[in-house]
Amino acid sequence: MALVELRGVCKSFRKGDETITPLDEVDLDIEAGDFVSLMGPSGTGKSTLLNLVSGIDRPDAGTIRVAGTEVTKLSRGKLADWRAANLGYIFQTHNLIPVLTAYENVELPTLLLKMSGTQRRQRVELALEAVGLSDRADHYPRQLSGGQEQRVGIARAIVAHPKVVVADEPTGSLDTDTSEQVQVLLQRLNKELDITLLMVTHDTDAAKIASRQLVLDRGKFIEVGLDETSAVS
Repeated sequence: MALVELRGVCKSFRKGDETITPLDEVDLDIEAGDFVSLMGPSGTGKSTLLNLVSGIDRPDAGTIRVAGTEVTKLSRGKLADWRAANLGYIFQTHNLIPVLTAYENVELPTLLLKMSGTQRRQRVELALEAVGLSDRADHYPRQLSGGQEQRVGIARAIVAHPKVVVADEPTGSLDTDTSEQVQVLLQRLNKELDITLLMVTHDTDAAKIASRQLVLDRGKFIEVGLDETSAVS
């Protein structure tokens, strides 16, 4: 069984008098250790897919299973607990809390889990070390560069050792050099720590670092090769 499994997933929205269906009976399998990039024109449902996989939103039809759990059947209360233990989320705009240090921002997901203070400290220290920011643990977001803020966001996403990490345009707000650094970091985390990643991106260079490249268009997935990715707008 795949780590992430979508079967017949549909999602529609109303926009005025029009019904928009970004996801139309889609199927998708993501194996443990995969790094999948998802591209496609704006408005095609890429971020919607991330929200469905993470349980933030629910499909109109179909099933979503992550690590054997049917996410679509969980209650709102159980979803919060499930998400804390199984899923990490990397945002485009970092979403750090400005009054907390890097250490405290990374620690936040662990506060939702049953672990001792020693375990939390070990997890946070390992996560900051993994992204190369051990020496910035006591810094506040305003004292960090944009790239460092994003690395703190990545550390926060992996600190609880989630089954899956989803990333929504993780390089979208970064300059070219910093974007390349974050790409290298994500690729290293996938290969060295065996972290399963599902990443939405408009950046064709970022898409190519993934082991699989998908395009979402007209409610369907199209799997493309490295050379074809450059043709996607």
